[in-house]
Amino acid sequence: MVGRKNGGLTRLAAGNEARAFASLGTSHRPCPLLHRLEEVPLEVLRQRESKWLDMLNNWDKWMAKKHKKIRLRCQKGIPPSLRGRAWQYLSGGKVKLQQNPGKFDELDMSPGDPKWLDVIERDLHRQFPFHEMFVSRGGHGQQDLFRVLKAYTLYRPEEGYCQAQAPIAAVLLMHMPAEQAFWCLVQICEKYLPGYYSEKLEAIQLDGEILFSLLQKMSPVAHKHLSRQKIDPLLYMTEWFMCAFSRTLPWSSVLRVWDMFFCEGVKIIFRVGLVLLKHALGSPEKVKACQGQYETIERLRSLSPKIMQEAFLVQEGQLGGTCVTSFYT
Repeated sequence: MVGRKNGGLTRLAAGNEARAFASLGTSHRPCPLLHRLEEVPLEVLRQRESKWLDMLNNWDKWMAKKHKKIRLRCQKGIPPSLRGRAWQYLSGGKVKLQQNPGKFDELDMSPGDPKWLDVIERDLHRQFPFHEMFVSRGGHGQQDLFRVLKAYTLYRPEEGYCQAQAPIAAVLLMHMPAEQAFWCLVQICEKYLPGYYSEKLEAIQLDGEILFSLLQKMSPVAHKHLSRQKIDPLLYMTEWFMCAFSRTLPWSSVLRVWDMFFCEGVKIIFRVGLVLLKHALGSPEKVKACQGQYETIERLRSLSPKIMQEAFLVQEGQLGGTCVTSFYT
């Protein structure tokens, strides 16, 4: 539904691959699924479901004439019962599946490259270990996750597998069958976050520089502190961006962010990152408590629950969205 602009910017030279990957796949923090979802009154939920059903059943018409209305409804949150279907429509995954009948089955039946199979196998138990789908080694959730990730290594052998793809695929599998999850993953990797999962991480390095530049406009105090401490953006934003906050935020916030992300693209990830940085390090009092690099990184790894709540992120993210839109539309 939304693409990415290069804006004349060239990719930065790679040089921090090891640091960028260091924070991925090794988190032992409590699963964000344990956070209680914010409740929506049943009557409101039913009204939203009715509106979304009308949109999904007449998708082409809505896309052609009422795109702004779709965006506003995504910002309010997609009804849980229709979220998986809506993500497929918004991302273009449904169209990809229709254009490639039988392709996933073909990839699924192929043996795959042993080099990637071993790495994927080792990562399966790390994805949302407290969720009923993934709690059992060899259970149906882990099996489907393996199938989706293996299929992608065959679909894009030049890219292979990146650890950050596993939590992305796991969230998708919580909302749709494996074949649909695969095509949504393809769209995320190719359209929403192109280049993020390539071997040298050029795209994530570039977006780290862009995030830092935007931070100077949105929160000069936070920008000055990170500059003074010589903290590379890759040290705090790699997992945020590459995993689309699925390993960082409370579960209700993850879903709300993804609803908007599938509609509006990567600028949503930038907005959330800027909100977190501003409210974690954006005042003299907060900076005073982070005297060194270690303290600063720990602050960003242990964010205040208040600033991660969905309502707060949506409100603050919209207010800070103007500067991001100039880079990504």
